[in-house]
Amino acid sequence: MEQNLSWLDFEKVEMRIGTIIEVTDFPQARKPAYQLTIDFGADIGIKKSSAQITKRYSKEDLVGKQIVAVVNFPKKQIEKFMSECLVLGSVNEEDIVLLTSDLKVENGLRIG
Repeated sequence: MEQNLSWLDFEKVEMRIGTIIEVTDFPQARKPAYQLTIDFGADIGIKKSSAQITKRYSKEDLVGKQIVAVVNFPKKQIEKFMSECLVLGSVNEEDIVLLTSDLKVENGLRIG
């Protein structure tokens, strides 16, 4: 484990629930990935992200799935794609399992 964060540090990270509304292939990525369009509700809006989750999830499996993402990191350029949030998942080597809500909740709800 790395250095411990303070509670104030943790409070700065905005993890929110969003619903994946569109998934496209991302052939320009170095590792197999999808481009995701995610709805975080009226206050945050629609954001895009790239995710290396092609081993476990098909595009059809992802549309409509509610996921957890960090929405207040700086944007990151990945090839010609601008990632606007970081989708969270547990990582076992190159297999990633998305963090999700087991019940449907309002988009944009904060994780805390």
